[in-house]
Amino acid sequence: MIRTIKARFIDGGFMPLEKVEILEGEEVSLTFEFEPVKEEGEDLFLKAAGGWEKTIDTDELIRDIYADRQILSRSEVRL
Repeated sequence: MIRTIKARFIDGGFMPLEKVEILEGEEVSLTFEFEPVKEEGEDLFLKAAGGWEKTIDTDELIRDIYADRQILSRSEVRL
């Protein structure tokens, strides 16, 4: 039988957070998914630095930004 439950890892073991109908001493296989705990002082912004490397031509992007700034899209203001 396959069943998914929530549990907390405490003192080297998993403590179920809901009722589990398993006989004492029975062996089970665990597959778990968890959110890593953020380490003290860890800056996720700096950790992500370089993530876009080689996925975009930054020189071309800068040229496109400056070229787009030259386009006049507003109508002339009349006073």
